[in-house]
Amino acid sequence: MRLAALAVAAALAATPAVAQEFKKENFNYSEFAKGAFSEAVVITGPAKMIYLAGVGSEVPEDGSIAHKDNFLEQCRMAWGKVKRALEANGATLSDIVKATSYVTDVRYREEMRDCRKETFDGIPLPPHTFLQVVALARPGMMFEVDVVAAVAAPQ
Repeated sequence: MRLAALAVAAALAATPAVAQEFKKENFNYSEFAKGAFSEAVVITGPAKMIYLAGVGSEVPEDGSIAHKDNFLEQCRMAWGKVKRALEANGATLSDIVKATSYVTDVRYREEMRDCRKETFDGIPLPPHTFLQVVALARPGMMFEVDVVAAVAAPQ
């Protein structure tokens, strides 16, 4: 019995591993979602996953809120910070596989949509969940986003 187990283990070790290539694909199934967000992203192959915590318009040096009472500028600042955090981890905005946006007033929906279109100009929009919340982490925050990104795993 032990000899048979060793023979199987040796045979498996001698079998060449099938290299699986990293691939990220965006899909839409509904007409209303096209141009607004991808309904699904499918990752195959070995990946390095990047998870960013909620990002808003906090000033990095002291945590104060920039652009108080200006939703569009808070949104732009947050996405700029996301872009820099991704770049620091070897990724870009096109590597995002899921985003969740939080707003304190749903009436900012169109401004948020404009901000996303501006941010993702020329690349597929990732899957996106949009939520209205009572408040965000700091007084004066109107927008926050968290993202998950994936890139090919280092070899």
